[in-house]
Amino acid sequence: MNADSIFDKCLARERLTADEAHWLYEQAPLQRLALTADRVRRAVVPDPGTVTWQIDRNVNITNVCISGCRFCNFHCKPHQSEQAFITTLEEYREKIDGMLALGGDQLLLQGGLHPQLGIDFYEELFSSLKRLYPQVRLHALGAPEVAHIARISGLSTRDTLRRLTAAGLDSLPGAGAEILDPEVRRRISPAKPSVQEWIDVMHEAHCLNLPTSATMMYGHVETPRQRVEHLLRIRELQDRCPEGNYGFLAFIPWIFRSAGTELERQGVNTVFSPLEYIRIIAVSRLVLDNIRNIQASWLTVGKETAQVALHSGANDMGSIMIEENVVSSAGARNRFDAAGIQQAIREAGFTPRLRDQLYRLRETPRA
Repeated sequence: MNADSIFDKCLARERLTADEAHWLYEQAPLQRLALTADRVRRAVVPDPGTVTWQIDRNVNITNVCISGCRFCNFHCKPHQSEQAFITTLEEYREKIDGMLALGGDQLLLQGGLHPQLGIDFYEELFSSLKRLYPQVRLHALGAPEVAHIARISGLSTRDTLRRLTAAGLDSLPGAGAEILDPEVRRRISPAKPSVQEWIDVMHEAHCLNLPTSATMMYGHVETPRQRVEHLLRIRELQDRCPEGNYGFLAFIPWIFRSAGTELERQGVNTVFSPLEYIRIIAVSRLVLDNIRNIQASWLTVGKETAQVALHSGANDMGSIMIEENVVSSAGARNRFDAAGIQQAIREAGFTPRLRDQLYRLRETPRA
């Protein structure tokens, strides 16, 4: 395979074949790969001198989950009543008021596959939050949760999404993708809705013009080839999005954190390589030619690696995450406030610009 011809295709923004994508990930020299990804970023991002960021709060609806994912130690079983919780409306009000005081505009609402929380619960929750805070966007659930809600409510996924959207759902996170490979799914989350269900829910969301994001959690039991196949599945799914609809607004890869998880007890430990992360960011930029925004996951990789990622294909630093519990419970300890994330972006040589979930620019709050 000719390296020059592959890099020339990247710079010409021509679609890479699966074999070329695998070659880039497995054999391309990292420096040339990162430089090429940076050049492509500059060509496709409207203002290449800026890097966007966001203020939101990640609130867990519940910690009860029957999925039993082996990479998560935040969840509890329904019978573990002493640990189980469902966030109350009063708790939401306290959390939202705190977020608004810091200039936030969005709740990232995620929970688990609770066996008793069907469509009626989520309709009531979303409509209540919108009634109290109509200005707050609800970036909520994920494809596995939507599939689960549909199943226990006796609904199709499309009807479930329609009802959730009518109740106040503004956008759908990419949560629950992990690695889109059935064998990997069997090994790390066998009780979770399948890879095909994740794809089907996301396609239904795209057909309904519900904005979404795509993710990848790497660094556990998957192979490098399965990482690339994950990217190719995301690209194919974005191709199927009806013309003019939002589809995937962003792609966010992050590394698996193992502390305290079942996978760690099985001998699968986090082995973080900044160079490997930069390779993933760069290949994501070059393979995902139909997704404009690539996010650097500072929460899991740290400030310095995220800053290098901004010169390797990424154009967004994500949110300051006023509250985050799931990844933190598995060992992620990085933290940013609004001043810190802007300073990190400036240190990397870019102008920080606050955005909303649709990547529309916002005025930065004074506080």
